Amino acid sequence: MDMKSIYLTIVLLPLLGALIAGLTCRVIPRALAHWITISSVALSCGLSLYVGKLFLLDHQEVFNQTIYTWMVVDGLHLQVGFLVDTLTAVMISVVTFVSLMVHIYTIGYMSHDEGYQRFFSYIALFTFAMLMLVMSNNFLQLFFGWEAVGLVSYLLIGFYVKRESAIFANMKAFIVNRVGDFGFILGIAAVAMYFGSLDYVEVFNKAPQLSDTSLSIMGDGSWSVLTVICILLFVGAMGKSAQVPLHVWLPDSMEGPTPISALIHAATMVTAGIFMVARMSPLYELSPTALSFVLIIGATTAFFMGLIGIVQNDIKRVIAYSTLSQLGYMVVALGVSAYAAGIFHLMTHAFFKALLFLAAGSVIIGMHHDQDIRNMGNIRKYMPITYVTFLIGTLALIGFPGFAGFFSKDAIISAVHASSLAGSGYAYWMVLAGVFVTALYSFRLFFIVFHGKERMDDHTREHLKESPWVVTLPLILLAIPSIFIGALAIEPLLFGPLFEGVIKVLPQHDVLETLREEFHGIGAFVLHGMMEPPFWLAMGGLFTAWFVYMKKPQMSEDIKQRLLPLYNILDNKYGFDDFNQKLFAGGSRALGSLLWKGGDVVLIDGLAVNGSAKSIGWFSSILRHIQTGYLYHYAMVMIVALLALLFWFV
Repeated sequence: MDMKSIYLTIVLLPLLGALIAGLTCRVIPRALAHWITISSVALSCGLSLYVGKLFLLDHQEVFNQTIYTWMVVDGLHLQVGFLVDTLTAVMISVVTFVSLMVHIYTIGYMSHDEGYQRFFSYIALFTFAMLMLVMSNNFLQLFFGWEAVGLVSYLLIGFYVKRESAIFANMKAFIVNRVGDFGFILGIAAVAMYFGSLDYVEVFNKAPQLSDTSLSIMGDGSWSVLTVICILLFVGAMGKSAQVPLHVWLPDSMEGPTPISALIHAATMVTAGIFMVARMSPLYELSPTALSFVLIIGATTAFFMGLIGIVQNDIKRVIAYSTLSQLGYMVVALGVSAYAAGIFHLMTHAFFKALLFLAAGSVIIGMHHDQDIRNMGNIRKYMPITYVTFLIGTLALIGFPGFAGFFSKDAIISAVHASSLAGSGYAYWMVLAGVFVTALYSFRLFFIVFHGKERMDDHTREHLKESPWVVTLPLILLAIPSIFIGALAIEPLLFGPLFEGVIKVLPQHDVLETLREEFHGIGAFVLHGMMEPPFWLAMGGLFTAWFVYMKKPQMSEDIKQRLLPLYNILDNKYGFDDFNQKLFAGGSRALGSLLWKGGDVVLIDGLAVNGSAKSIGWFSSILRHIQTGYLYHYAMVMIVALLALLFWFV
């Protein structure tokens, strides 16, 4: 099998599984639905890992080829094509592996759900959409994958179609992402306008020629074309990767079943924006303004969204706000041109965050779908495998030395510290403070759920037990890379030539070169990290969580009362939801109501449609009295008309 056939097979197998399971969901057995989709994704995963091995170890040549030409419009080629290089190889390996784990896990989690076959169809379709996105070699196909993952996430978040909160959440996700995607499609349109092509390689090669080109948006001011394009594209990433202020959809998306929380919020949809900016590095490198914009948005998200996680009591929402914060770290890495560090954290985060979501789902199964951590406690006694894997995921998340998150998070913080771009000072303090916050909310969750007093009801306690193997097996398989992948991948991803020619960084922006000079092996990196502020801040957050929630549990309530105004701000999510509900959504509804009542009801129905009908009816009623059929009536009218004419002329 040639490489083109392999790439087509990787993409089309999940689509085939999704179509079979979806179109026959009413007739095929549940077991057949999951075997079809799991087999298709497993084969896709196996081929993706094989491709990863070819690129990472055997130095496979880059594949860039058009598969299908849709149309040519005035010289603009609209095509489907694949660009497979080391960046693509990393992404497809991560996406298909996490997707496969989610598919297996779903057998246990959704075993009693009526929409079992439909759910498997959706998650396989989601995998296809994400693969199309990361393997694209042009902006058109990128946009197709971008919108396709948005569509399937809409279907998955609102999977429970009879639950009002789920319908509200999927509409919220859909609308917020439309705001981001409006900027995204404007950016793509600007690329087509100024570059005359949508092909990545052509656009990247022409970019230096347009570095001094400007355009006027309003007034006499001029903007760099590349700055406008990069910021517009990043607006799309702000929606998809949930960056402030377009982050509001992600916590509410927890209304969907837990497997999609892992699939959407770990390695796939929310990381699409991170991948896109890394892929567009030849454009972003030519716009320091756009890089600073990216940097400040990411730093703000990393710290302030992490703070909200401290006051959440829904087990999935705590992890959701953690995802927001960690995405902020990735965006910060992109903003200081440490694209490789952002992709490295994307990869490590995919494993340990998928692990945390799926482990949380295991807890939810044991708790009979009660997600309030205030009703849990000492669950480690009943669910030992879930306990150990959740601990591994938590240690990786806070960046404990040796675990996957330690290597990627420390690399990002060091890269920000070495940067001289505008906003890097602010970003450094935000990501540094975020380390303490991450450890605090992570171990608050861990201690409340797995340690301390048992707070569940007697019925739940009697039936509380470890989840079945189809749930725990993915946890174990995800826990392994959550421990080891950071140490194994740091040297080739950050300090080797892996992304050479794939990710472009100008010499004056190359902060990873500074880290490369100081890197003396894994052991030295770990020892050096244990003497740096991030390690001590993480340990400070861990100790604070233990002291407040385990040693002195009453202290948490006392702190809450003392800091009640701050607590209310965090509990209200800084007012973003209120703003969107009352002003953005409420204003849109008010405008729609005004246009409906004033435009549709009054103008169109009242005057144009009903008004014209009433006018004709009134005029007809008058004519009806004239047309009587009597001859003397007509003679009288003729005489009166003749007299009127004589009077007028005389």
